[in-house]
Amino acid sequence: MPNDTAVRLPQQQSSPPSEQIPAAPREHRLDIDLMRLICSATIMLGHVGAQFIRSTGNDPANGSGSYWAGHVAEAINPFAVPLYFAIAGWAVLVGAPPRDSARMWQRIVRNTVPLFVWTAVYLVWAWLRDRNDRPMTELATHSLFGSVQPAYHLWFMYTYIPIIALLAFAMLIKAGKRPWGLGAALLGIAVLPSVLTTFTEVTGRETPPVAWGFGTYSLVYAVGGALLFALPAGAVRWRWPLYVLLPVTMAGALWYNTQIHYVMPNAHLFVAAMSICVLLLVSRVRIPEKWRPLLRKLAGAALGAYMVHVLFVEEIVTPLVSPDLSGPVAGLLLVGLLVAVMALSFATSLLWGKLNLRRLLG
Repeated sequence: MPNDTAVRLPQQQSSPPSEQIPAAPREHRLDIDLMRLICSATIMLGHVGAQFIRSTGNDPANGSGSYWAGHVAEAINPFAVPLYFAIAGWAVLVGAPPRDSARMWQRIVRNTVPLFVWTAVYLVWAWLRDRNDRPMTELATHSLFGSVQPAYHLWFMYTYIPIIALLAFAMLIKAGKRPWGLGAALLGIAVLPSVLTTFTEVTGRETPPVAWGFGTYSLVYAVGGALLFALPAGAVRWRWPLYVLLPVTMAGALWYNTQIHYVMPNAHLFVAAMSICVLLLVSRVRIPEKWRPLLRKLAGAALGAYMVHVLFVEEIVTPLVSPDLSGPVAGLLLVGLLVAVMALSFATSLLWGKLNLRRLLG
């Protein structure tokens, strides 16, 4: 068929730039805000529960009440880290793809600065409390390559940042950009372990282990999460099987952690199934109008609350947990301590948000 559209419809030619219709603003996904909030709170649940397990030496013979209370909490939370990866994948691939390298570097800096600030805070705090098991200078040097005690929960950031950088790198290439700096940074992350290994072999001096990078599972969670979060509303017509499967996966996690190995890896089938269930149950859920301002405020404070909460776990939870607790008492204490840690963590994060310290502290 001859192509005569230009002759018959001259009025459809492109308008001058000044007359073009501006692009529609990006959709703000309140369900993603809710997911961020759930993930932050659930990680706190796991870390509070871990203190109950730790008090028993992970042995029910040393206190079955604390042991089982802690393991029940740990069985609920495995989906949180995978869904953080899923949110990251959705943000870079679907929600807010980077327009250029400069904007992507802003995202990377926005995550990297709080990582190292909080590492320093935890190291200084542990030094003041006489809890560092090695010289602080050594711990600080090692923290450049991976998370250290007592900032153990920041291991996640050493994986999260490279993933968003890699996905952004691919998106920018697809868009016709040439992100040389981003590519060089990724190459540096890729070869860093072998460089340090060679340095050790040549000089005989030990080098710190490298945590920068990611495994297959974290990348799959990021890309798969982007796919599932991008599903349109109504795509999941039958949700009741998810409500059945979710507690089954949590029971499976409880069995694995208590009978096979603690802690269950993030790449485990139970974790993957649990994460899919939670994602599909929360994705596209409608948030009532009256709750939206509060949700957005708390979601904005979620990263900061995640960063600071281990301080409260160490100072409040650990001293109060004992292996000599009955099951009901351990359960009630766990809930009360969780509420206290969450309230203090989010209140602190909201406070520095008001002081315009979000870029520094997360």
